[in-house]
Amino acid sequence: MAEYKGIKGFKVQTVSTDPVANAIAGGTWASGGNLNSGRGLMGNGMGTQTAAAVVAGFSPPSTYFANTELYNGTSWTESGDLPTARYQGMAGGTQTAGIYAGGYSGSWPALTATFYFNGTAWSDQSSSLNTARDGLKGTGVQTAAIAAGGISGPGAPVDDETEIWNGSTWTEVNNLNTARLSFNVAGTSTDAIAGPGTAPPGYQAVVESWNGTSWSETTEINTARNNYGRTNYAAGGASTGALIFGGVSQPTDSPDSMTQTEYWNGTSWTEVNDLGTGRSRLAGAGSTAAALAVGAYPSTNNSATEEWSAPALFSKTNIGQVFYNSTSNAFKVTKDSSGVPLGTWSSGGTINTTRGGMQGGSGTNTSSLIFGGYTIPTGDLGLTESYNGSAWTEVSDLNTVRRESTGCGASNTDALTAGGNSDTAPNPVTANTETWNGTSWTEVNDLNQARLRLVTVGHISTAAIAFGGASPTIPYNTLNESWNGTSWTEVNDLNTGRQTGLSFGTQTSAITAGGYTGTVIATTESWNGTSWTSTTSINTARSYGGGAGSSNIDGIIFGGDTPTVALTESWNGTSWTEVADLATARRQLFYAGLTSGNGLAAGGLTTVYVNVTEEWTAPAPFASNVTLTAS
Repeated sequence: MAEYKGIKGFKVQTVSTDPVANAIAGGTWASGGNLNSGRGLMGNGMGTQTAAAVVAGFSPPSTYFANTELYNGTSWTESGDLPTARYQGMAGGTQTAGIYAGGYSGSWPALTATFYFNGTAWSDQSSSLNTARDGLKGTGVQTAAIAAGGISGPGAPVDDETEIWNGSTWTEVNNLNTARLSFNVAGTSTDAIAGPGTAPPGYQAVVESWNGTSWSETTEINTARNNYGRTNYAAGGASTGALIFGGVSQPTDSPDSMTQTEYWNGTSWTEVNDLGTGRSRLAGAGSTAAALAVGAYPSTNNSATEEWSAPALFSKTNIGQVFYNSTSNAFKVTKDSSGVPLGTWSSGGTINTTRGGMQGGSGTNTSSLIFGGYTIPTGDLGLTESYNGSAWTEVSDLNTVRRESTGCGASNTDALTAGGNSDTAPNPVTANTETWNGTSWTEVNDLNQARLRLVTVGHISTAAIAFGGASPTIPYNTLNESWNGTSWTEVNDLNTGRQTGLSFGTQTSAITAGGYTGTVIATTESWNGTSWTSTTSINTARSYGGGAGSSNIDGIIFGGDTPTVALTESWNGTSWTEVADLATARRQLFYAGLTSGNGLAAGGLTTVYVNVTEEWTAPAPFASNVTLTAS
């Protein structure tokens, strides 16, 4: 008789408690590189765990900082300083596209100026906050940010004002319900939470959520605190998750250096693993899967960095793992309870120029960019539109008008496009590559092989791969090229040459499914950063659809031509499952999404070109442990 281990590949384990219920519960903090200038009260960190920036700050008794430091995942390097030293302003954006506004420089009044960071230097945007404030907090990116709370002067009441930044000016919008300072804000300018903080006469546990229009009170945090760090500044809306960590707790500021970390899943707070060392007045950056806790005050560890890492899926067990819980005296099995099947599509803002003929876009369902394409009677387009989660705005055009090109990137301030077809160019099938910095497109080094109907995947504009497509001499290409931010290099090819595949992922972990090889196919291939491997086919063969996902084990595909469909399928690393359909079936659409929990489908072709936008939202993955019963 076969043993269970021989069938499943692992033994039945005996444990005293159930394995962790989700990936975040398995997260841990570890030591990172120290700051060169130890300090606290820097505001929020900018960027990701491996590409972060912190700026400004304070060290007792009276030292204010203008310093900027950049983190590469290992160590901090000093970069360009702010024009004047300050602390407690709002900060957001990325390591190469940051924003900072307001704060305090040692004397009143508080400050109002707004600055941009380009990865090297800060520039004054000559546009100020409407209300000067110290201790305000914010989140977002250079073209779409939010700032709230703070205090405007000595003896002044705590502020409840909220302002929105559109890339050029700050506008006052609906106020917080509870005025506060020494708090924090996570998310985007249209999907955020304002965490607990100081709201006299004491610290508060009150949390408010922002939907782009107004604040509403939501589930309180478990431990009231102020001066803590947070994640998820612009990596995704707060409705999909955030972490807060450290801080100060009453009474009488004791403990002055908390270690507690709490996870927000969009509905409730859960305590997860603590910081290694308690700290307050720290900066936080990154995502719920990969975060940074940086600096402190007052503390002996004010230059320390800790890195949070959570497993990609679930820790301590495998899906399908049978175990015996000795405490409850029960046999159990861990069930896959991915959040993706619970995902839904909802209507978003309509694009300004109806179009299709595009293989990609940039960003998420709250911060994205679409570019190029085709419409009737205009033909090929160079138009670019930026999305803030509710409305599209026309911005600077591509340098090369084109259709059937490809694109990827992090947000509406970071994008890459390559290849395509342009009837106005000397050579219609182009190898041209352009990058977007939030303001304009810049021509950079070309693809090695001119192609149209190819696919690019990558979560930032400096790290991507481009594969497949049609060149003048090869209708169904296997060619794969890797982009390092400067040039394209040929790497290992696809196994099956194709045009118009549906794809998602990063430069080192991606999926391509379906496509056209003279006929529509269902073939799926997985990329591990080195080579492509054939894997489970999609349920419905198709081409010219969209995709959103974080890696070769997490993503969705949607729409396409088989003929035209609305079907959405989710991928868990092993199999495809049909989930909620698009409301409008279409092909040749613009698409974006950095995880299976945030996707965007804009424009495309039904029997005519359309201007419809739909936003995909799904809860974070989770696992459930189910008791086995005899029957």
